[in-house]
Amino acid sequence: MRTHTTWPLRSARRATAIAALVLGMPAAVAAQPAPAPGAPADAALIERGRYLAVAADCTACHTAKGGKPYAGGYSVESPLGTIYATNITPSKTAGIGNYTEAQFARALRQGIRADGAHLYPAMPYTAYTAISDEDVHALYVYFMQGVEPVDTEVARTRLPFPFNLRLSMAAWNLLFLKDERFQPDAGASEEVNRGAYLANALAHCSTCHTPRNALMAERESRFLAGSGLGAWYAPNITPHASGIGGWSDEDLVRYLRTGHAAGKGQAAGPMAEAVENSFQHLRPEDLQAMVAYLRTVRPVADEGAPARPAYAQGRAFSSEAELRGTHGPNERDSLKTGAALYSAHCASCHQADGSGSANQRYPSLFHNTATGGPNPANLVAVMLYGVERDAGGEHALMPRFDGQSYVSALSDEQIAAISNYVLAQYGNGASRVSGRDVAIARQGGPRPLLAKVQPFIVWTLIGVAILVVVLAALLLTRRRRRRSTIP
Repeated sequence: MRTHTTWPLRSARRATAIAALVLGMPAAVAAQPAPAPGAPADAALIERGRYLAVAADCTACHTAKGGKPYAGGYSVESPLGTIYATNITPSKTAGIGNYTEAQFARALRQGIRADGAHLYPAMPYTAYTAISDEDVHALYVYFMQGVEPVDTEVARTRLPFPFNLRLSMAAWNLLFLKDERFQPDAGASEEVNRGAYLANALAHCSTCHTPRNALMAERESRFLAGSGLGAWYAPNITPHASGIGGWSDEDLVRYLRTGHAAGKGQAAGPMAEAVENSFQHLRPEDLQAMVAYLRTVRPVADEGAPARPAYAQGRAFSSEAELRGTHGPNERDSLKTGAALYSAHCASCHQADGSGSANQRYPSLFHNTATGGPNPANLVAVMLYGVERDAGGEHALMPRFDGQSYVSALSDEQIAAISNYVLAQYGNGASRVSGRDVAIARQGGPRPLLAKVQPFIVWTLIGVAILVVVLAALLLTRRRRRRSTIP
C-alpha cells in the first residue's frame, strides 16, 4: 500500500549513484518539443482535475502570498538552500503551456521537466509518482484549460555547489524513486484504499511526517513517525499511543477540516497551510477515508515519548499571585523569569492558568500536543513565527515574536525561558529549551548532514584536483628522467 520506498541495489550501482549525486556526474537528457494542448474538455473533467489539484495541495507551493493562482514564486526554504516554486499556469512563455500530457506526467511522476532538467524533491514527485493515469489526465486538462495563464517569470533556484547540478538528481532517483502507480490492497476495504491513495499519492503526507536519511530520502522504517521540517516538527501520525492512537475519528476529521481539535492540538506552520489550502476543501468522505487508512499504518513509538500521550500532559496553573507587586510599570527589563515573561506576553490570550479562551480560539496550553510531546520544536516555532490560518469558517491568528510583526521582539533567551516555564507547568516537564535551540529555529531549523558537509565537498574536490595534477606532474617528470638516462 506504500507509494515509495528505498530500493536495494547492488553495491557497485549504489556507489556509482552516490558518487553522481555528491559529485554531480553528468548524464545526457534530451529536451523534447511540446505541441499545444488539445481541444477543450468538458466541465466535469476540469472540475475533477481542480479537486485533485486541491487534494495534492498544489496551491501551497505554487502560489506566492498575494500572487495569482499557480503563478509560482513561492520560496521553499529547504535545508540545502532556497528553492523557488515554478509557474505552472498554461502560459507558453513562463509556465507549462507548451507541455504535452506525456511531459506533464513525467514532471509529476519522475521529477523531470519538459527540457530534460531534473526537479528537486521539494516537489513531492516521489509521492505523485503513484497518481493514476486517469488522474494525471484530469490534472493536465485542468491546468491547461481551467487555470488562467500568467506570463510572469519567477526567480530561478540557485543552490550552492554541488546541489546546483540538477543532473545529479538522476542518481538520487535511481536510489530512492519508486516509479510505480498506486496498487490497491486486496485485503483492505474500498474506504481504506481510497484513503491510502489520498494520503500517500496526492496529499503526500510522508514527505513531511517521515524522517529523512543522510541523503534526504525517507526512512522507511519510521514511516509517518514524525520528522523535523525546518524550525517546525511534523508529528507522529501513526496509530501508536504516542502518535494519533488516542485521537478519535471525529478529532482527526475535525483537525483536518479546521486545523483545531480541542484538547488535542492545532495546526500551525506548514500544516496550517495544508489545512487552509487543501484539507478543509475535501469532501467529508475523503477526510474519513484518510483517517481510516491512518488507522491501518504500522504503529511506531515516538523516540523519547513520555509515559502519557502528549495531549494528556499538564494541568492548569497560575503564578500570578506570586508575581503581583514584585515589578513596577517601569521595570520591564527585570522581567527575566519564565513566569514573569509568560504573564507579560502570553497570559492575556492563553489565560494566567494556561487554560486558553472559553471558545478555545486561543487554545489551552495543557492537554496540547505542542507542549506535551517529546519534541518542543513547535512550541518554539509558534512563538517565533506565530499562527495564521483561515479554516472551518474561522480566522486563527497568533502574532509572531521574532520582531517581524507589530509585537515586541523576544530574544532567544526570553523565548527559551517562556518555553521552559510552559513545558514545566503545562506540558512535558522533561523537555528543555536552550537559547541556542531558539537561535537555530530562528535561522530555519537544524541543518542536515548533507548541508553541513557542503563546504567540505567543494574543498575536497579542489584537494582531489590538486592531488591529481601533482601526481600527473610527478609521473611526467619521472618519465622524462627515464628517457634522458637511456643511451
